[in-house]
Amino acid sequence: MEKVLIAFAAALAIGISALATAWAQSRIGSAGAGALAEKPELSGTVIILVAIPETMVILGFVIATIILTTK
Repeated sequence: MEKVLIAFAAALAIGISALATAWAQSRIGSAGAGALAEKPELSGTVIILVAIPETMVILGFVIATIILTTK
């Protein structure tokens, strides 16, 4: 039963961070599309702003790895 709970905790760490990233990117992406419609020179900034939330998934993966490798 202990292994099941550890695997479930690791799955939650990745799943919740992935959902949070998707929500953040949807908001940033729609705002970025509006900004690009008015000022096309902001494309580099919008790409960086859309990429920043990806760190949440990376951190979720790191936490899941820590959960799975420690006892």
